[in-house]
Amino acid sequence: MIAYIIRRLLYVIPVLFVVSLISFSLMQLVPGDPAIVIAGTGASPAEVALIREQLGLNEPFHVQLLSWYANLFRGDLGTSLLLGRDVIEVTVERLPVSLSIAFYALVLTLIFGIIMGIIAALRQNSWVDQAVMTVALIGVSLPNFWLALILIVLFAVELGWLPSAGYVDYRVDFVGWLRATTLPAVSLAMLQMGLLARITRSTMLEVLRQDYIRTARAKGLPEHVVVGKHALKNVMIPVVTVIGIIFSVLLSGSVVIETIFSIPGVGSLLGSAILRRDYPVIQGGLLLVATMLLLLNLLIDILYAYFDPRVRYGRD
Repeated sequence: MIAYIIRRLLYVIPVLFVVSLISFSLMQLVPGDPAIVIAGTGASPAEVALIREQLGLNEPFHVQLLSWYANLFRGDLGTSLLLGRDVIEVTVERLPVSLSIAFYALVLTLIFGIIMGIIAALRQNSWVDQAVMTVALIGVSLPNFWLALILIVLFAVELGWLPSAGYVDYRVDFVGWLRATTLPAVSLAMLQMGLLARITRSTMLEVLRQDYIRTARAKGLPEHVVVGKHALKNVMIPVVTVIGIIFSVLLSGSVVIETIFSIPGVGSLLGSAILRRDYPVIQGGLLLVATMLLLLNLLIDILYAYFDPRVRYGRD
């Protein structure tokens, strides 16, 4: 297992190189000039040209790319063109906000998605199965930004139960954090919840047809023991496999959701950086998020080995 983990860590390097190269290249192709944004609309062409020269934007593409990689190897992702702060500092400062909401949405997805899938499988072809799958289909069909607006109107404006915007640090006020992040988390989780419910249902139906399940029932074991002890562990194998993908989607969806709810996370930071052509923040932020997601996928692979002992990762 140790040798496998080392090999996977080595695979991270070329992936991160490709991610950094793509993000850097795309930013060069996006129309717009960050020098104009920094100088302001009333700046003269000479002032804009001076800022471009100071930022090195007049250099050829390959020179800018080599310079960026040279700084990257020194652990320097650059300085925000608009904030005037170190990119790593700005991103790490906002990362706990995005992670807390993404983890909250992931917990909601896992709890309700798995429960809905199991209930639907145990009541196959009944009205319960149809109702659960209908709810799952609605969740899959709703865009998260549209759902976010509907939730704001219903629970914040009409009922007044939850705030419509803002963020409270969970380390300061956990109840306040729950109130502030529930609507964003539900908006993110609904789509993935429906997908996970369908995956869990189909997997549970397949597992319940296996010989060892029939044997367990023939022995007279209670149904909750058959499902909870014998079936659920095998159902979790495909669920664990998609957790990394689900979390990646939840984190990427935070760009829109954080903007709607005025949450100061990495998503809103990247969204603002894209609109204002803040290249260092975009490139550095994407690289940090990609690194985190790759390490998460490595953890998921290790958990997969735990739930399925038959999996072999090569010789250690």
